[in-house]
Formats: sequence, C-alpha cells, structure tokens
Amino acid sequence: MKTSLLIFALLIFATSCTSYKKTIKKSTDGIVLSNFYKNQFVGLLVLDPETNDTLYAHQSEKYFTPASNTKIFTLFAALQLLPEKVPALQYSVNNNTLYVEGTGDPSFLHPHFQDSTAYHFLKKYKSIVFNLNNYMDEKLGQGWAWDDYQYYYQPEMTSFPLYGNVTSISNTNGLNVKPGLFKDSVVRTWYTKNRELERNTFYFSPSRKDTIEIPFRTDTVLSKQLLASALNQKISLSNKPIAGKKEILYGQASDSLYVRMMHESDNFIAEQLLIVSSSTLSDTLSGKKTREHILKNELADLKQLPRWVDGSGLSRYNLFTPESMVMVLNKMYRTIPQQRLFSIFPQNGVSGTLKGWGYNAGYPKLYAKSGSLSNNYCLSGYLITKTGKTLIFSFMNNHYKNPTSEVKRRMQLVLKQIADTY
Repeated sequence: MKTSLLIFALLIFATSCTSYKKTIKKSTDGIVLSNFYKNQFVGLLVLDPETNDTLYAHQSEKYFTPASNTKIFTLFAALQLLPEKVPALQYSVNNNTLYVEGTGDPSFLHPHFQDSTAYHFLKKYKSIVFNLNNYMDEKLGQGWAWDDYQYYYQPEMTSFPLYGNVTSISNTNGLNVKPGLFKDSVVRTWYTKNRELERNTFYFSPSRKDTIEIPFRTDTVLSKQLLASALNQKISLSNKPIAGKKEILYGQASDSLYVRMMHESDNFIAEQLLIVSSSTLSDTLSGKKTREHILKNELADLKQLPRWVDGSGLSRYNLFTPESMVMVLNKMYRTIPQQRLFSIFPQNGVSGTLKGWGYNAGYPKLYAKSGSLSNNYCLSGYLITKTGKTLIFSFMNNHYKNPTSEVKRRMQLVLKQIADTY
C-alpha cells in the first residue's frame, strides 16, 4: 500500500512538473522567438536547483559576450581561494626594517573603504622597504578599449594599489584633489579628455559640480611617492623578493569587497580580487594564474569551457554560455549559506545595479548580476517565485540594435511569467 502511494505521488509530481514546463515554454517562446529577436542573439536557461530540473532552455549552450556577468566567475574564484579577511600585504621584519610585498588588495586608502589595518601597521615602522615587482600581468586587460583609459571604470592593475588607483577631483569649497600629490597636475579648464594618455595631467572644469574619479598612470616611483606622502615617512624600493618566511597581514572582511564588486559592478575590485586570489597560489601575482587554476580544478566539469580573459567583463574577448553561468551559480547556491550569498548580489528594486528593476512591491525577487556593454545586456542569478521556490537563471542578449530599455522590459516579462507559473 505504501509503495503504491509513493508511486502515485511521484506520478502526480512528474505530471505537475511537465505541466509547469509546458506552460513556461509556451509563454517564454512567445517572447524569445518573436520578431524582436530576429536580428540579434538571445540565450536563456532556467534551472530548479532542488530537483536539478531544466525548466526552460534556449540556446543555452551557445557562447555569448557576458559583460559584467563575468564577475560571477570572479566571485566564485574569490570564494574558493580567499579567507574570511583579505590578505592585505605580505611582510617580514629584519633588524627593525619592515620588508613588504603587495597582495593586490584594492582597499588600501581606497575612497570607498574605511579599513585602516594596513595603514596603522605600516605606521609602526620607521624603516620600510617595498618590493612592487611581484605582479606579472599587464596593467590593462586583454581586449580592453584603449580610449577608456580616462574613465573611472578602467583603472590600472597593480600589486599594491593606492586610492583605488584613481584621482578624485571635486569643486566643493575650492578644488579638492585626492591624493593631494596630484593637485598641481590638475588643469582647471574644460577639455574633451579627463587625462592625457601617457602622463598624469588631469583636466577639470571650474564650473563642474560633481566629483570625478580619473585613473592615474602607475609606476613604482609614483607608488613610492604616494606611500611616503600618505605615511609621512621615508620609503625605500627593492627589486628583490622578500627573503625567508613571509607573514601575512589580514585586513577587512572579504565580503565587503564582494558586495562592492557585485552591487556597484566595480571593475577595479573585480580585477584586483583575481590578483589577491593568486597570492594564495604562489608568490607571483597574476589574475591569469587564478583563472587557469579555477578552470582546471574547481570548474573542470563545465560542459562548455569559457574564454575567460579578465575579472571584470570589460573585454569583449570573454565568451561564456548561459549553461556555464547557471552551473557556477548552482555551485555557489549549494555551498554558500543563502543569506550570505543573496546579500552579495544586488536585489531588484532595492540595491546596486538592479535598484531600477522594481516590480510590484519588489515581486518577484531577483538576486542577480547584470552585465552591459554597447549592444549587449545580460542578467544571471537567482529568481524567487510566487510560491517561494528559488530558481537559477542566465539570460543573455547580444548584438542588438534595439533600445536596451526594451530588451530589459522583455526580460522582466519573461522572468515574471516564470515566477508566476512555478
């Protein structure tokens, strides 16, 4: 009798799932197969992680330009490799001299972070020697747009970032420049560029009211000057790695960096997180090394191996499938406590880049990462349905000429229909 009831229950469940899938397929096909998508590319995968059942799939095995959806892979890498607190720097003390190497931690004197652990640690020593040559990759990522060098979202990558590797300029009660070392490098005039290509000459209109962040050109000599100015003490440079055993100084909570990266889609934090993660693998810092390690080990089971060339998604060389995105999101869903995981992702109508994605009173809930480049918009993450179920999805739109607002409207309609149905 019990066996019969179990079989009957399973049949009812299977019939119900089939009915749900048919309804979802019909309503979703009505949108993604419409003429709107005729001259562009769209891929969508929706998964129930509890049953591992695919509720909808359309070109989910095809490769797309992910834009900032790449940060989902960066988040996964950091969660695999980084401890609860960020490795702020590596050091050794010999004869009252502090020898320091960077880990790539982006938070030192960063305008959006308040942690001062590393600053106060360095202030305790009168003799400090920095090795700033342990970073092996390029300062700018493969496939980045060269003419974006002057914009806040594309700072250079370094082993020991300072001030987020940007200059902050405002007109509040007079000219304010941070770091102050660049104050005499600001030209008070309107100009078509924010900065000269090859040097740290910045342009800022006297009539400007907002605060602007402009990446500065980095090198070891400038880093030495900025450090000496910030710490108000002498700094020496060395080309040699720290000899002997190195200690690690830990700074602020790693989650604070993850939230900034995901909520604000902070490209600099994303790139530096891959670099910091590489510090746990070897003495040489390299975002490429982190990517290769993660793909070879933790993500060796991906069916479609991505082309993953940076941490932020600025590069159009990146190629990922919706299926790979969903698989990584599922891995995090199964291993990270839900409250923590969802707090890292923007929520529609509430936070970050999804604040404008409001529905009726915030329903259905989305905890997801958006990604946008010209003519490309993607969204991947977690969808909470009307019945309280959590679904995992990846919705990618590439190479469209329609307004992005119209692309988003159709995405919202699809996701709401699924949330209402399942």
